[in-house]
Amino acid sequence: QVQLVESGGGLVEAGGSLKLTCTASHSPTNQSVGWYRQTPEQHRELLAVIMSGGRTRYGDSVKGRFTISRDDAKKTFYLQMDRLNPGDTAIYYCHWPGTTHWGQGTQVTVSS
Repeated sequence: QVQLVESGGGLVEAGGSLKLTCTASHSPTNQSVGWYRQTPEQHRELLAVIMSGGRTRYGDSVKGRFTISRDDAKKTFYLQMDRLNPGDTAIYYCHWPGTTHWGQGTQVTVSS
């Protein structure tokens, strides 16, 4: 069973940055990896996906502000978040698309 563990969330002021990390128990060989977020009012939102070959795709709400990356040797994936605003406040999850593997989530709170 694959386990995914997120870290790096916290409280940051508007305009600031955070870097989230997702560490996997198994190597993601040939597996895409994605970051999502959810608030109580919204469905879970896709933020970014990175394919096994490195190609990336971003949601419109974070394009140009967030950057996804991966280090398969370390079984670790990252989400660099810049120019954060209060609308980015949510629980952030990593996920392997096409599987049932989700992390437990990490809270990101952006103060105005």
